[in-house]
Amino acid sequence: MNKKNNREILLSGSMIKAILILTVPVMINSFLQTMYNLTDTYWLGKLGTEELAAINLVTPMQNIVIQFGSGITVAGSVLISQYLGAKRDDDARSMANQIFACAIIFSLICVTACVIATPAIVTWLGATGETWSCGKTYLQFVIIDMPFLYTVNIYAAIRQAQGDTVRPMFLNLGGIIINMILDPLLMVVFNLGVMGAALATVAAKAIPAVVAFILLHNKKDDVHLNLSKLRFEKEKIKNILVVGLPTAIGGSTMQFGFLLMTRNVLKYGTQAMAAYGIGNKINSLITLPTNGIGSAVATIVGQNVGAEQYERAEEGYRLSMKISVVFLFVGGMILSRMPISTAIVKIFSDDEQVIAMAAEFLSIMAFWCFANGVYNSSMGLFQGSGHTEVTMIIDAARLWVFRFATLFICEVWLHMGVRSVWYSVVVSNGLSAVFLYIVYRTGYWKKKRI
Repeated sequence: MNKKNNREILLSGSMIKAILILTVPVMINSFLQTMYNLTDTYWLGKLGTEELAAINLVTPMQNIVIQFGSGITVAGSVLISQYLGAKRDDDARSMANQIFACAIIFSLICVTACVIATPAIVTWLGATGETWSCGKTYLQFVIIDMPFLYTVNIYAAIRQAQGDTVRPMFLNLGGIIINMILDPLLMVVFNLGVMGAALATVAAKAIPAVVAFILLHNKKDDVHLNLSKLRFEKEKIKNILVVGLPTAIGGSTMQFGFLLMTRNVLKYGTQAMAAYGIGNKINSLITLPTNGIGSAVATIVGQNVGAEQYERAEEGYRLSMKISVVFLFVGGMILSRMPISTAIVKIFSDDEQVIAMAAEFLSIMAFWCFANGVYNSSMGLFQGSGHTEVTMIIDAARLWVFRFATLFICEVWLHMGVRSVWYSVVVSNGLSAVFLYIVYRTGYWKKKRI
Protein backbone atom coordinates (compact mmCIF):
# COMPACT_ATOMS: atom_id res chain seq x y z
CA MET A 1 0.00 0.00 0.00
CA ASN A 2 1.43 3.40 -0.97
CA LYS A 3 1.96 6.33 1.36
CA LYS A 4 -0.89 8.42 -0.14
CA ASN A 5 -3.42 5.69 0.59
CA ASN A 6 -1.97 5.27 4.07
CA ARG A 7 -2.54 8.95 4.84
CA GLU A 8 -6.15 8.69 3.63
CA ILE A 9 -6.76 5.61 5.78
CA LEU A 10 -5.34 7.30 8.89
CA LEU A 11 -7.47 10.42 8.37
CA SER A 12 -10.73 9.00 7.04
CA GLY A 13 -10.63 5.24 6.46
CA SER A 14 -11.50 2.21 8.58
CA MET A 15 -10.01 2.64 12.05
CA ILE A 16 -9.40 -1.09 12.46
CA LYS A 17 -7.50 -1.10 9.16
CA ALA A 18 -5.51 1.96 10.23
CA ILE A 19 -4.52 0.26 13.49
CA LEU A 20 -3.56 -2.97 11.74
CA ILE A 21 -1.44 -1.47 8.93
CA LEU A 22 0.60 0.35 11.58
CA THR A 23 0.58 -2.15 14.43
CA VAL A 24 1.49 -5.44 12.75
CA PRO A 25 4.76 -4.25 11.17
CA VAL A 26 5.69 -2.25 14.32
CA MET A 27 4.98 -5.30 16.46
CA ILE A 28 7.20 -7.46 14.26
CA ASN A 29 9.82 -4.71 14.23
CA SER A 30 9.75 -4.52 18.05
CA PHE A 31 10.11 -8.29 18.20
CA LEU A 32 13.18 -8.08 15.99
CA GLN A 33 14.66 -5.34 18.20
CA THR A 34 14.05 -7.48 21.28
CA MET A 35 15.73 -10.41 19.57
CA TYR A 36 19.04 -8.48 19.61
CA ASN A 37 19.08 -8.72 23.40
CA LEU A 38 17.50 -12.17 23.61
CA THR A 39 20.12 -13.61 21.27
CA ASP A 40 22.88 -12.17 23.47
CA THR A 41 21.11 -13.49 26.57
CA TYR A 42 20.79 -16.99 25.12
CA TRP A 43 24.46 -17.34 24.17
CA LEU A 44 25.76 -15.62 27.30
CA GLY A 45 23.63 -17.98 29.35
CA LYS A 46 25.64 -20.78 27.74
CA LEU A 47 28.89 -19.10 28.79
CA GLY A 48 27.94 -18.68 32.45
CA THR A 49 25.93 -16.83 35.09
CA GLU A 50 28.63 -14.17 35.64
CA GLU A 51 28.56 -13.10 31.98
CA LEU A 52 24.76 -13.03 31.93
CA ALA A 53 24.61 -11.00 35.15
CA ALA A 54 27.18 -8.53 33.79
CA ILE A 55 25.11 -7.69 30.71
CA ASN A 56 21.92 -7.39 32.77
CA LEU A 57 23.74 -5.04 35.13
CA VAL A 58 25.00 -2.56 32.52
CA THR A 59 22.13 -2.70 30.01
CA PRO A 60 20.09 -0.03 31.87
CA MET A 61 23.04 2.37 31.54
CA GLN A 62 23.05 1.79 27.79
CA ASN A 63 19.29 2.33 27.76
CA ILE A 64 19.57 5.65 29.62
CA VAL A 65 21.59 7.12 26.77
CA ILE A 66 19.39 5.54 24.11
CA GLN A 67 16.20 6.78 25.78
CA PHE A 68 17.48 10.34 26.09
CA GLY A 69 18.28 10.40 22.39
CA SER A 70 14.94 8.80 21.55
CA GLY A 71 13.30 12.06 22.59
CA ILE A 72 14.60 13.54 19.34
CA THR A 73 13.17 10.75 17.19
CA VAL A 74 9.83 10.73 19.05
CA ALA A 75 9.58 14.50 18.55
CA GLY A 76 10.36 14.08 14.87
CA SER A 77 7.71 11.40 14.38
CA VAL A 78 5.05 13.44 16.21
CA LEU A 79 5.84 16.73 14.46
CA ILE A 80 6.11 15.15 11.00
CA SER A 81 2.78 13.35 11.58
CA GLN A 82 1.08 16.60 12.52
CA TYR A 83 2.60 18.48 9.58
CA LEU A 84 1.41 15.77 7.20
CA GLY A 85 -2.06 15.76 8.74
CA ALA A 86 -2.20 19.52 8.18
CA LYS A 87 -0.86 19.01 4.60
CA ARG A 88 2.32 21.00 5.33
CA ASP A 89 4.67 18.64 3.48
CA ASP A 90 7.51 21.18 3.09
CA ASP A 91 7.66 21.63 6.85
CA ALA A 92 7.66 17.85 7.27
CA ARG A 93 10.71 17.53 4.99
CA SER A 94 12.52 20.34 6.76
CA MET A 95 11.80 18.72 10.14
CA ALA A 96 13.33 15.45 8.93
CA ASN A 97 16.62 17.27 8.25
CA GLN A 98 16.56 18.93 11.65
CA ILE A 99 15.99 15.76 13.68
CA PHE A 100 18.60 13.77 11.78
CA ALA A 101 21.32 16.37 12.36
CA CYS A 102 20.42 16.80 16.05
CA ALA A 103 20.33 13.05 16.71
CA ILE A 104 23.67 12.26 15.08
CA ILE A 105 25.47 15.12 16.85
CA PHE A 106 24.01 14.00 20.17
CA SER A 107 24.97 10.35 19.61
CA LEU A 108 28.62 11.14 18.83
CA ILE A 109 28.96 13.23 22.00
CA CYS A 110 27.39 10.45 24.10
CA VAL A 111 29.58 7.70 22.66
CA THR A 112 32.73 9.61 23.57
CA ALA A 113 31.55 10.39 27.11
CA CYS A 114 30.30 6.86 27.83
CA VAL A 115 33.43 5.07 26.63
CA ILE A 116 35.54 7.22 28.97
CA ALA A 117 33.18 6.90 31.95
CA THR A 118 32.39 3.16 31.68
CA PRO A 119 34.90 1.85 34.31
CA ALA A 120 33.60 4.29 36.92
CA ILE A 121 29.98 3.49 36.04
CA VAL A 122 30.43 -0.27 36.42
CA THR A 123 32.25 0.22 39.72
CA TRP A 124 29.45 2.47 41.00
CA LEU A 125 26.91 -0.22 40.11
CA GLY A 126 28.61 -2.47 42.65
CA ALA A 127 30.14 -5.01 40.30
CA THR A 128 33.34 -6.78 41.30
CA GLY A 129 35.66 -9.44 39.87
CA GLU A 130 34.53 -11.17 36.70
CA THR A 131 31.17 -9.36 36.67
CA TRP A 132 33.00 -5.99 36.66
CA SER A 133 35.36 -7.03 33.88
CA CYS A 134 32.60 -8.42 31.65
CA GLY A 135 30.29 -5.46 32.31
CA LYS A 136 33.00 -2.92 31.44
CA THR A 137 33.96 -4.72 28.23
CA TYR A 138 30.39 -5.10 27.03
CA LEU A 139 29.31 -1.51 27.72
CA GLN A 140 32.42 0.10 26.20
CA PHE A 141 31.99 -1.77 22.93
CA VAL A 142 28.21 -1.91 22.57
CA ILE A 143 27.76 1.84 23.12
CA ILE A 144 29.60 2.42 19.82
CA ASP A 145 26.41 1.38 18.02
CA MET A 146 24.56 4.57 19.02
CA PRO A 147 25.00 6.60 15.79
CA PHE A 148 23.92 3.53 13.80
CA LEU A 149 20.94 2.88 16.09
CA TYR A 150 19.78 6.50 15.86
CA THR A 151 20.02 6.45 12.07
CA VAL A 152 17.80 3.37 11.91
CA ASN A 153 15.38 4.84 14.48
CA ILE A 154 15.11 8.14 12.60
CA TYR A 155 14.37 6.25 9.40
CA ALA A 156 11.65 4.29 11.22
CA ALA A 157 10.20 7.48 12.76
CA ILE A 158 10.03 9.30 9.41
CA ARG A 159 8.44 6.32 7.67
CA GLN A 160 5.98 5.72 10.52
CA ALA A 161 4.89 9.36 10.48
CA GLN A 162 3.81 8.73 6.87
CA GLY A 163 1.93 5.57 7.82
CA ASP A 164 4.62 3.20 6.54
CA THR A 165 5.84 0.71 9.13
CA VAL A 166 6.67 -2.10 6.69
CA ARG A 167 10.04 -0.95 5.34
CA PRO A 168 11.53 -0.32 8.82
CA MET A 169 10.42 -3.84 9.74
CA PHE A 170 12.37 -5.39 6.84
CA LEU A 171 15.40 -3.26 7.66
CA ASN A 172 15.50 -4.60 11.20
CA LEU A 173 14.90 -8.13 9.97
CA GLY A 174 18.22 -7.88 8.13
CA GLY A 175 19.89 -6.66 11.31
CA ILE A 176 18.62 -9.49 13.49
CA ILE A 177 19.71 -12.10 10.94
CA ILE A 178 23.22 -10.61 11.01
CA ASN A 179 23.18 -10.62 14.82
CA MET A 180 22.00 -14.22 15.06
CA ILE A 181 24.83 -15.33 12.78
CA LEU A 182 27.57 -13.25 14.41
CA ASP A 183 26.67 -13.97 18.06
CA PRO A 184 27.67 -17.65 18.13
CA LEU A 185 30.47 -17.03 15.62
CA LEU A 186 32.18 -14.32 17.67
CA MET A 187 31.23 -15.48 21.18
CA VAL A 188 31.80 -19.21 20.84
CA VAL A 189 33.80 -20.02 17.70
CA PHE A 190 36.26 -17.13 18.16
CA ASN A 191 35.89 -17.32 21.96
CA LEU A 192 35.41 -13.54 22.41
CA GLY A 193 32.70 -13.89 25.10
CA VAL A 194 30.94 -10.65 26.05
CA MET A 195 33.11 -8.67 23.65
CA GLY A 196 31.82 -10.88 20.85
CA ALA A 197 28.23 -10.17 21.92
CA ALA A 198 28.88 -6.43 21.80
CA LEU A 199 30.69 -6.53 18.44
CA ALA A 200 27.92 -8.64 16.92
CA THR A 201 25.32 -6.10 18.05
CA VAL A 202 27.33 -3.17 16.65
CA ALA A 203 27.79 -4.87 13.27
CA ALA A 204 24.09 -5.78 13.16
CA LYS A 205 23.16 -2.11 13.63
CA ALA A 206 25.86 -0.63 11.36
CA ILE A 207 24.81 -2.42 8.16
CA PRO A 208 21.08 -1.49 8.40
CA ALA A 209 22.13 2.07 9.30
CA VAL A 210 24.01 2.44 6.01
CA VAL A 211 20.96 1.17 4.13
CA ALA A 212 18.66 3.51 6.11
CA PHE A 213 20.89 6.50 5.35
CA ILE A 214 20.67 5.78 1.62
CA LEU A 215 16.89 5.28 1.74
CA LEU A 216 16.41 8.52 3.67
CA HIS A 217 17.77 10.41 0.65
CA ASN A 218 15.23 8.92 -1.77
CA LYS A 219 13.61 11.99 -3.33
CA LYS A 220 10.61 9.96 -4.50
CA ASP A 221 9.38 9.87 -0.89
CA ASP A 222 7.25 12.77 0.34
CA VAL A 223 9.56 13.16 3.35
CA HIS A 224 13.27 12.69 2.67
CA LEU A 225 16.64 14.10 3.70
CA ASN A 226 18.49 16.78 1.78
CA LEU A 227 21.42 17.55 4.05
CA SER A 228 23.09 19.78 1.44
CA LYS A 229 20.30 22.28 2.10
CA LEU A 230 20.30 21.81 5.87
CA ARG A 231 19.80 25.05 7.76
CA PHE A 232 19.00 24.91 11.45
CA GLU A 233 15.64 26.63 11.96
CA LYS A 234 15.03 28.23 15.34
CA GLU A 235 11.29 27.55 15.39
CA LYS A 236 11.66 23.88 14.46
CA ILE A 237 14.48 23.32 16.96
CA LYS A 238 12.22 24.88 19.58
CA ASN A 239 9.39 22.48 18.64
CA ILE A 240 11.78 19.53 18.85
CA LEU A 241 12.75 20.63 22.36
CA VAL A 242 9.15 21.28 23.42
CA VAL A 243 8.02 17.80 22.34
CA GLY A 244 11.28 15.84 22.58
CA LEU A 245 12.88 17.08 25.79
CA PRO A 246 10.10 15.80 28.08
CA THR A 247 10.30 12.41 26.35
CA ALA A 248 14.08 12.40 26.72
CA ILE A 249 13.97 13.37 30.40
CA GLY A 250 11.14 10.98 31.21
CA GLY A 251 12.68 8.04 29.36
CA SER A 252 16.21 8.54 30.68
CA THR A 253 14.96 9.20 34.22
CA MET A 254 12.99 5.98 34.05
CA GLN A 255 16.03 4.09 32.78
CA PHE A 256 18.16 5.57 35.56
CA GLY A 257 15.58 4.19 37.94
CA PHE A 258 16.04 0.80 36.27
CA LEU A 259 19.77 1.22 36.86
CA LEU A 260 19.19 1.68 40.58
CA MET A 261 16.82 -1.28 40.54
CA THR A 262 19.65 -3.47 39.27
CA ARG A 263 21.69 -2.44 42.32
CA ASN A 264 18.82 -3.56 44.55
CA VAL A 265 18.62 -6.88 42.73
CA LEU A 266 22.40 -7.47 42.74
CA LYS A 267 22.45 -7.49 46.55
CA TYR A 268 20.54 -10.78 46.33
CA GLY A 269 23.35 -12.26 44.23
CA THR A 270 24.29 -12.82 40.60
CA GLN A 271 21.67 -15.56 40.24
CA ALA A 272 18.92 -13.09 41.18
CA MET A 273 20.43 -10.60 38.74
CA ALA A 274 20.37 -13.17 35.95
CA ALA A 275 16.76 -14.13 36.79
CA TYR A 276 15.69 -10.47 36.79
CA GLY A 277 17.20 -9.92 33.35
CA ILE A 278 15.67 -13.06 31.86
CA GLY A 279 12.22 -12.23 33.27
CA ASN A 280 12.30 -8.69 31.94
CA LYS A 281 13.41 -9.73 28.47
CA ILE A 282 10.72 -12.40 28.15
CA ASN A 283 8.10 -10.00 29.46
CA SER A 284 9.12 -7.53 26.77
CA LEU A 285 8.11 -10.18 24.22
CA ILE A 286 4.73 -10.66 25.90
CA THR A 287 3.93 -6.95 25.67
CA LEU A 288 5.22 -6.49 22.11
CA PRO A 289 1.74 -6.32 20.53
CA THR A 290 0.64 -3.49 22.84
CA ASN A 291 3.91 -1.65 22.29
CA GLY A 292 3.10 -1.78 18.58
CA ILE A 293 -0.45 -0.60 19.21
CA GLY A 294 0.85 2.28 21.35
CA SER A 295 3.12 3.32 18.51
CA ALA A 296 0.20 3.12 16.07
CA VAL A 297 -1.91 5.29 18.38
CA ALA A 298 0.80 7.98 18.36
CA THR A 299 0.76 8.11 14.53
CA ILE A 300 -3.04 8.01 14.23
CA VAL A 301 -3.49 10.69 16.89
CA GLY A 302 -0.66 12.80 15.44
CA GLN A 303 -2.11 12.96 11.93
CA ASN A 304 -5.68 13.47 13.11
CA VAL A 305 -4.72 16.17 15.62
CA GLY A 306 -2.82 17.88 12.80
CA ALA A 307 -6.05 17.75 10.76
CA GLU A 308 -8.02 18.90 13.85
CA GLN A 309 -10.07 15.67 13.88
CA TYR A 310 -10.09 15.13 17.65
CA GLU A 311 -13.07 12.77 17.74
CA ARG A 312 -11.40 10.41 15.26
CA ALA A 313 -8.13 10.60 17.23
CA GLU A 314 -10.02 9.58 20.38
CA GLU A 315 -11.78 6.77 18.52
CA GLY A 316 -8.40 5.35 17.50
CA TYR A 317 -7.11 5.54 21.08
CA ARG A 318 -10.11 3.88 22.72
CA LEU A 319 -10.35 1.06 20.17
CA SER A 320 -6.61 0.40 20.43
CA MET A 321 -6.75 0.26 24.22
CA LYS A 322 -9.60 -2.27 24.20
CA ILE A 323 -7.72 -4.54 21.78
CA SER A 324 -4.55 -4.31 23.89
CA VAL A 325 -6.22 -5.09 27.21
CA VAL A 326 -8.13 -8.10 25.89
CA PHE A 327 -5.05 -9.53 24.14
CA LEU A 328 -2.79 -9.17 27.18
CA PHE A 329 -5.40 -10.49 29.60
CA VAL A 330 -5.86 -13.70 27.63
CA GLY A 331 -2.15 -14.13 26.89
CA GLY A 332 -1.17 -13.28 30.45
CA MET A 333 -3.49 -15.90 31.93
CA ILE A 334 -1.79 -18.54 29.80
CA LEU A 335 1.83 -17.48 30.36
CA SER A 336 1.38 -16.97 34.10
CA ARG A 337 0.97 -20.73 34.62
CA MET A 338 4.16 -21.92 36.35
CA PRO A 339 4.78 -24.97 34.10
CA ILE A 340 4.67 -22.69 31.04
CA SER A 341 6.79 -19.88 32.51
CA THR A 342 9.34 -22.43 33.75
CA ALA A 343 9.61 -24.08 30.34
CA ILE A 344 10.23 -20.69 28.68
CA VAL A 345 12.88 -19.64 31.22
CA LYS A 346 14.78 -22.91 30.77
CA ILE A 347 15.63 -21.81 27.22
CA PHE A 348 17.91 -19.11 28.66
CA SER A 349 19.56 -20.77 31.67
CA ASP A 350 20.62 -24.16 33.01
CA ASP A 351 21.02 -22.88 36.59
CA GLU A 352 18.18 -24.35 38.68
CA GLN A 353 18.06 -21.43 41.12
CA VAL A 354 17.99 -18.90 38.29
CA ILE A 355 15.21 -20.86 36.59
CA ALA A 356 13.10 -20.96 39.76
CA MET A 357 13.41 -17.22 40.44
CA ALA A 358 12.96 -16.14 36.82
CA ALA A 359 9.89 -18.36 36.37
CA GLU A 360 8.26 -16.88 39.45
CA PHE A 361 9.03 -13.33 38.30
CA LEU A 362 7.70 -14.03 34.80
CA SER A 363 4.54 -15.66 36.17
CA ILE A 364 3.73 -12.65 38.34
CA MET A 365 4.36 -10.14 35.55
CA ALA A 366 2.33 -12.11 33.00
CA PHE A 367 -0.69 -12.32 35.32
CA TRP A 368 -0.88 -8.53 35.65
CA CYS A 369 0.40 -7.53 32.20
CA PHE A 370 -3.05 -6.39 30.95
CA ALA A 371 -2.33 -3.06 32.68
CA ASN A 372 0.31 -2.48 29.99
CA GLY A 373 -2.52 -2.29 27.45
CA VAL A 374 -3.88 0.84 29.12
CA TYR A 375 -0.39 2.22 29.73
CA ASN A 376 0.98 1.86 26.19
CA SER A 377 -2.16 3.09 24.42
CA SER A 378 -2.38 6.13 26.71
CA MET A 379 1.31 6.93 26.24
CA GLY A 380 0.68 6.86 22.47
CA LEU A 381 -2.25 9.27 22.88
CA PHE A 382 -0.20 11.86 24.75
CA GLN A 383 2.83 11.49 22.50
CA GLY A 384 0.76 11.83 19.33
CA SER A 385 -1.01 14.95 20.62
CA GLY A 386 2.36 16.48 21.55
CA HIS A 387 1.75 16.39 25.32
CA THR A 388 4.97 14.62 26.15
CA GLU A 389 5.19 16.43 29.49
CA VAL A 390 2.49 14.00 30.70
CA THR A 391 4.51 10.97 29.58
CA MET A 392 7.60 12.48 31.23
CA ILE A 393 5.87 12.83 34.59
CA ILE A 394 4.36 9.34 34.48
CA ASP A 395 7.63 7.75 33.34
CA ALA A 396 9.45 9.38 36.26
CA ALA A 397 6.74 8.55 38.78
CA ARG A 398 6.51 4.92 37.64
CA LEU A 399 10.07 4.23 38.82
CA TRP A 400 10.91 6.90 41.37
CA VAL A 401 7.61 6.97 43.26
CA PHE A 402 5.50 3.89 42.61
CA ARG A 403 8.24 1.28 42.15
CA PHE A 404 10.68 2.35 44.84
CA ALA A 405 7.88 2.96 47.35
CA THR A 406 6.51 -0.55 46.72
CA LEU A 407 10.02 -1.99 46.94
CA PHE A 408 10.60 -0.28 50.29
CA ILE A 409 7.30 -1.50 51.74
CA CYS A 410 7.83 -5.08 50.56
CA GLU A 411 11.47 -5.25 51.70
CA VAL A 412 11.38 -3.33 54.98
CA TRP A 413 7.87 -3.87 56.27
CA LEU A 414 6.82 -7.18 54.72
CA HIS A 415 10.31 -8.82 54.56
CA MET A 416 9.59 -10.42 51.18
CA GLY A 417 13.22 -10.64 50.03
CA VAL A 418 13.81 -10.81 46.28
CA ARG A 419 10.06 -11.10 45.71
CA SER A 420 9.91 -7.42 46.69
CA VAL A 421 11.47 -6.66 43.31
CA TRP A 422 8.97 -8.80 41.43
CA TYR A 423 5.92 -7.15 43.04
CA SER A 424 7.32 -3.64 42.79
CA VAL A 425 7.34 -4.05 39.00
CA VAL A 426 3.67 -5.03 38.62
CA VAL A 427 2.34 -2.56 41.21
CA SER A 428 4.18 0.39 39.63
CA ASN A 429 3.00 -0.56 36.13
CA GLY A 430 -0.60 -0.81 37.30
CA LEU A 431 -0.60 2.53 39.13
CA SER A 432 0.98 4.29 36.15
CA ALA A 433 -1.78 2.94 33.87
CA VAL A 434 -4.46 4.19 36.26
CA PHE A 435 -3.00 7.69 36.46
CA LEU A 436 -2.59 7.95 32.68
CA TYR A 437 -6.22 7.00 32.15
CA ILE A 438 -7.37 9.58 34.71
CA VAL A 439 -5.42 12.32 32.89
CA TYR A 440 -6.95 11.20 29.59
CA ARG A 441 -10.44 11.56 31.07
CA THR A 442 -9.74 15.23 31.88
CA GLY A 443 -9.46 15.97 28.14
CA TYR A 444 -6.08 17.64 28.62
CA TRP A 445 -4.68 15.87 25.54
CA LYS A 446 -6.94 18.03 23.30
CA LYS A 447 -5.19 21.23 24.34
CA LYS A 448 -3.22 22.60 21.37
CA ARG A 449 0.47 22.04 22.06
CA ILE A 450 2.37 23.24 18.98
